[in-house]
Amino acid sequence: MRAADTNVLVRLLSQDDARQVAAARKWVEQGAWVSILALAETMWVLAVGYDRSPSEIASAVGILLNHQNLTLQDAEVVVAALKKFRERPSIGFSDCLLLELARKAGHLPLGTFDRNLGKLSGAQKL
Repeated sequence: MRAADTNVLVRLLSQDDARQVAAARKWVEQGAWVSILALAETMWVLAVGYDRSPSEIASAVGILLNHQNLTLQDAEVVVAALKKFRERPSIGFSDCLLLELARKAGHLPLGTFDRNLGKLSGAQKL
């Protein structure tokens, strides 16, 4: 299976350039794999570059999780991170993703200087 880069995912979600949106759709129609890194980068671009709100970021993650032609790396981790992010959007999706990846790998606690992230189970504020 081929993979999708961050900018392909951004085009699918932002729908901001008709030519690139069409090319992105064509690329993923045969199926595409989405790495955790591409997912995290995509959500960062949407938040910072497109000024999307936490609820819009959560919706975008849901769209990618449920996309019929996309396979997300460690989808169960993404689902768990999305659940935490919806409960505590001030933490940020990428931090929720980091925590859930550490949990899956069996490497808890996750040390952090982030006050909000440090409040979650499995994280430890340093």
